[in-house]
Order: sequence, then C-alpha cells, then structure tokens
Amino acid sequence: MRTSAARTPRSALLTAVLAAVVTLGAIAAVFLLRPRPEEPVGVAEPAAAPVSPVVTCGGGPCRQLAAMTVGGTPVVLLTDAAGGSARVRVGPEPGTVFELSVAQLGVRLDQNSLRCIDGAAPTCLVRGDVGDRGTTAYGELLVASGGVWRAPGKPYFADAGTLSLYDVTADGRPDVIVVRHDCRGVETGTPECDAAPVLGQVYDLTGKSVGCTRRYTAPSDLRGWPDIRLTRTDLRTCPG
Repeated sequence: MRTSAARTPRSALLTAVLAAVVTLGAIAAVFLLRPRPEEPVGVAEPAAAPVSPVVTCGGGPCRQLAAMTVGGTPVVLLTDAAGGSARVRVGPEPGTVFELSVAQLGVRLDQNSLRCIDGAAPTCLVRGDVGDRGTTAYGELLVASGGVWRAPGKPYFADAGTLSLYDVTADGRPDVIVVRHDCRGVETGTPECDAAPVLGQVYDLTGKSVGCTRRYTAPSDLRGWPDIRLTRTDLRTCPG
C-alpha cells in the first residue's frame, strides 16, 4: 500500500505568510520612526585674533627711538622720520599711547631723550634740545598713579639746557630739576641772559615749585651734571 507525505493545510500556510508580513511591517515602522540626529545649522569658526592698531607719527609709521622698563612696564618713545611728531607707548602692545606736545616745539629727540624712575609714582621724562647750541631744552612728563599712566601736559623749559629727574625731597617720588639762568630783568635767550649765573629749580610732580639752589657759574657746577643730583638741603627760596 502506497503512502504519501501529508500536506500542510492551506489555512496554516496563510497564517504563516500573514505573520511574516506583519513582522516585516513592524521592523520597517521602527526603522522609519527612529529619532534622527539634528543636522548642525552651521559650523562655528574660531574668532580671529585681534590685530594691534598701527601707531602713526606725522601721518606715517612710527619708529622706535628709545625704550625703558619702569616698574615692570615697558615704555617706548616713538617718532616720525623727521622728529616733528612723537608719541610714547606705555605697556605691552597695543598699550596706551600718548602724543607729546614737546615735539611741536622744535625739540631734537634722540636715544637719550627718555628717562624713567621707579617708585611710589613711576615717572618718565621726555626731553630734547632746541637750536644748534643745545642751550635750551623742553621736557614733558608721564606719571603713573594707581597703575594708570597720565600725561600732565605741562612742558618744562630750561634755558640752560638741562632737565632731569631725581627724588630731591626723598619722598619716594621723583622731582623735576630745571637748570635756568638767573637773569632777572633781562629777556631769556639774549646774550646778557646767557652770560648770567645759573641755578637749579625743583618742581614736584604736580608742577609746584619746591625751591631753588644757589647760583652757579655754569650748569656743570651742579652736582651730578648733566643728570643733576640734589637734596632738600640744597634748596632755598627761589629769587623773585
């Protein structure tokens, strides 16, 4: 007697096919509904490094004429090629830049024109000679107070050609020493005044006169010339 394989009922095959279709549909739905990462709107670029502004003197680039460090702060004297315009930069670049009025008075600035002294009030003096003989000088101060530098703006004038900084009063703050001719009643700059004795007059950082020395035959007779070194005992009332 012949036997044959039992056939799977048609209803069972239909049920298996439907189950497979449902499973595939669920997998597709999960794939389509999964959260997608948000696309970036834009790529942030690093900020450009700041560019130090170019300091100009007289309409052109400045050149460094002299530099010093006072109280850890760099101080640089800048001029144009002709020396008719001058600035001082205080602090690391770009720093604080001050325009100097003495450059407009016809002074000659060189590598020795910048002098600085540290202390309770760090101070720098920019000085230059006027004329070919070097017997007349102008100077201008820059003074630090509480870490902030300022330019008082008052130029100092010495008709005997010597301007210097020194702590005459021993208070921790430098003073300005101006050497001038004692030519009362005679106009400054005349041969008569140039032949008169000289004296040193001392000013504090506010521009107030502290006193004067006695009269000397020539500026070189003052102690420490050309960088005059005076003490309080050298001073007396200035002649009227």
